[in-house]
Amino acid sequence: MDKLNQYREIVKRLIKEYAHDDYRRNGVDRELVFDLENDHYQIINVGWENDHRIYGCILHFDIKQGKIWLQYNGTEIDFAEELVKQGVPKQNIVIGFHSPFMRKFTEYAVS
Repeated sequence: MDKLNQYREIVKRLIKEYAHDDYRRNGVDRELVFDLENDHYQIINVGWENDHRIYGCILHFDIKQGKIWLQYNGTEIDFAEELVKQGVPKQNIVIGFHSPFMRKFTEYAVS
């Protein structure tokens, strides 16, 4: 399996594993959004809680130029470390929610 397909499978597996955690909320669905053509992967919550609209991204990965970008992480799980555990080298992980300036102080790729 080439690197791109391997990364796609890793990201999808991590998202599916997280999405199957004990999520229970009446009237709110947890949706997995996989844009396989453009390599965007998200978990979003959609619905209504009483009269309050719920819509929000929980987790967002992109794969760009051979690297996995963690664009948003609304969980308490360190998904960059989870990617490393799955065999992704740190130089192929970009913490996209950190500014480009701050990325150079991490162990991960700058871009």
